[in-house]
Amino acid sequence: SYLSHQKRAEHWIIVKGQPEVTINDVVKVCEPGEHIYIPQGAKHRIANPHSTTAELIEIQVGEYFGEDDIERFEDTYKRLLEI
Repeated sequence: SYLSHQKRAEHWIIVKGQPEVTINDVVKVCEPGEHIYIPQGAKHRIANPHSTTAELIEIQVGEYFGEDDIERFEDTYKRLLEI
């Protein structure tokens, strides 16, 4: 899903694989050991277009971490988009 959070930032550390990370419509292929910072309010998603497994560590930083702080812009899993 392509989403953003208003009350938290995220820091991702790529552990395994070569996932594609999109932040504000910019797509980048990542490598193990890379650190990706997603600021509050940034649209973001991660995808694994490869047959090999991708793994990451996600660290959330902010004042609130509830599921209601998710604004979805696209969702391949057909969850309700919040408008």
